[in-house]
Amino acid sequence: MSFDTRTGTRGRRQPGTGGPVGRWMTMRVINRIRRKGKMPGLGFDALVLTTIGRKSGLERQTPVGWFPGPGGSWLIVASAAGAARNPAWYHNLAAHPDQVWIELPGRKVAVTAQQLHGAERDQAWRQITAAVPRFAAYQQATDRELPIIRLVPRSS
Repeated sequence: MSFDTRTGTRGRRQPGTGGPVGRWMTMRVINRIRRKGKMPGLGFDALVLTTIGRKSGLERQTPVGWFPGPGGSWLIVASAAGAARNPAWYHNLAAHPDQVWIELPGRKVAVTAQQLHGAERDQAWRQITAAVPRFAAYQQATDRELPIIRLVPRSS
């Protein structure tokens, strides 16, 4: 499945790391996810997504909320809180969909990333917005369709 979501023309401000303090806070969030599996203050399940930078070739780690997908997969949304542009990790997944890992409390899993389209995406979107309505607000803030990515365990 292709990664083909274009940048929008309107949306919220792109979340950033905020310099040294922001990077320190992100590392605290990542460490908490590794221990507890929750996004602090948001109350939904989270994982640590490790991608390979499309330009740098370096490993990049990002805390991301997740939802259960079919067959033991994980669903994540490239919402960027409703920004006009896709988050950097989306472009990293597009460049290297088979070089992705996720971390949950006590385990690290190699996965393959697949973007959902059509009826499959619509069904996943209904599940996600029913579980966490704020994602519907993110969609309303931008004119791009928020990509939904399925992460499937890779066989060794």
